[in-house]
Amino acid sequence: MNTIDATVADTPAGPLGILAGPDGAVRAAGFTTDLPALLALVHPRLHAPLRQRRDLGPITAAVTAYLDGELTAVDEVPVEQHTDGAFLAHAWDVLRDLKPGDPVTYTALAGLAGRPAAVRAAAAACARNAAALFVPCHRVLRTDGTLGGYRWGLDVKKWLLNHERQLTASRHRQRS
Repeated sequence: MNTIDATVADTPAGPLGILAGPDGAVRAAGFTTDLPALLALVHPRLHAPLRQRRDLGPITAAVTAYLDGELTAVDEVPVEQHTDGAFLAHAWDVLRDLKPGDPVTYTALAGLAGRPAAVRAAAAACARNAAALFVPCHRVLRTDGTLGGYRWGLDVKKWLLNHERQLTASRHRQRS
């Protein structure tokens, strides 16, 4: 029987719950200890019983590396999300290409996803993203530069953006 491995990692932004399928792909992640609530975000076709684990191997290592300053470490972790809409799946792929420390607006995300007029659909892709951090919807802001929304709270979004901005600014100064 297939199971979904589940863990909660401690981070400075709060506890990060992570659910991963048998192939090691993240199916859901969010800043919560409520693993059944995370499971509710997973597409029904990907549901399986939860199995609590202390460590998820490469996934846990990638989160630790991200927190330690290797901001692209989570980019290599596979993610498995399903949707009935092609635009959502494509927008999630586009989100994975956003660079740390360089947030974009919802309007820019719509453009990058090939549908410049689909700003609300771009915002919906962020709102329906079940794999926070690994699909970095926190890197999307309102047109006026304000934070907008974030399922896990604006304090978490602010911490993630500051973490990335500080580290990318520091690296930029070191190269200059």
